[in-house]
Amino acid sequence: MSSTTTKAVDAAKSTTYAFSKPTSETSPTARSFLQHPYTRTALPFINGGLAGMTATICVQPIDMVKVRLQLAGEGVKSGPRPSPLQVTRDIIAQGKVMDLYTGLSAGLLRQAVYTTARLGFFDTFMTALKARAETKGAKIGFKERAVAGLTAGGLAAMVGNPADLALIRMQSDGLKPKEQRANYRSVVDALTRIAKSEGVYALWAGASPTIARAMALNFGQLAFFSEAKTQLKANTHLSMQTQTLTASAIAGFFASFFSLPFDFVKTRLQKQSKGADGKLPYSGMADCFRKVTKEEGLLRFYRGFGTYYIRIAPHA
Repeated sequence: MSSTTTKAVDAAKSTTYAFSKPTSETSPTARSFLQHPYTRTALPFINGGLAGMTATICVQPIDMVKVRLQLAGEGVKSGPRPSPLQVTRDIIAQGKVMDLYTGLSAGLLRQAVYTTARLGFFDTFMTALKARAETKGAKIGFKERAVAGLTAGGLAAMVGNPADLALIRMQSDGLKPKEQRANYRSVVDALTRIAKSEGVYALWAGASPTIARAMALNFGQLAFFSEAKTQLKANTHLSMQTQTLTASAIAGFFASFFSLPFDFVKTRLQKQSKGADGKLPYSGMADCFRKVTKEEGLLRFYRGFGTYYIRIAPHA
C-alpha cells in the first residue's frame, strides 16, 4: 500500500487515541463511545472512506476526461486523437460545465466502498503481521507491507467493482446517440437498471482488470515512493517536505505507468454493450488486450497518460 494509505491508517489510530483521552471538553458518553472496541476498529475505515470521497469531488472532472479519452476512436487504429482540452470543451459544449461531474454519485460510492475497504483490510493485515512478528522477535519489513498492500487493494477492488462499473456507464453514456442513452439519474438507478436488464453478475464485468489495476497501482506507489525517498535522503540536500513531494511525483509516474493499461481495459470492458448480433465486443481482459493491440496499436493503452498521472500522483 502507498505511504498515503499507511499515513491515513496511522492518523486514524492517533485520532482515536486522542479522542479517547479523558478531557474536560469530552463528555463521559462520548469517551465511552470512542473507547468502544468496535468504534476504534471502525475509525480507520471511516476516516479512509471520507478522505477518498473528498478527493473524488476534486478529481472527478479529470476522471471524466480520462474515460472519454480512453473510449475515443475505439476499434480504429487511425481514429481521432483528441487532447484533454478538446474533450473538456466538447463535454461543456454538448451540455454544461457540471456535466464534467457526471457520475459523481458513483464515484463517491466507489470511494466509500473501495477506499474504506482498502484501508480497513490493510490495517487488519498489518495488525496480524505485527503480532506474528512480535512473537518471533522480528520487525515488519518491505515484503510484508507489499503483500498486505497488494492483497488489500485486490480485495477492495473486487468489493467496489459494481460502483466502478456504474461510474464508467454514467460517464460514457453521453457518447451514445441521444435515443440510445440510458440517462441514469444516480448510482442507485444505474446499479438497479444494469442488474435488472443484464443480471447481477454483470455488475462485476471488468473485475479482473480492476483488481489487476489496483494491485499494479499499489505496487507502483509502495515500491517507488519508498525507494525514491531513500535515494533522495541519501543523495540530496532537499528538505523533508520537498523530498516527500518529489518522491510522490516519482511514485505517481510509475504507478500510472504500471496501472494505466489495466485501467484502459477496465474502462472498455465496463462500457461495452451487446451489438445487433447479441455479442459483446470483448469476451474478457485477454481478448480486449489482443484486439486493442491488433486494431489500435500498443500505444493506445497509454492514451491519456498525462491526465491519468495528474489524477494518480497526488495519492502517491
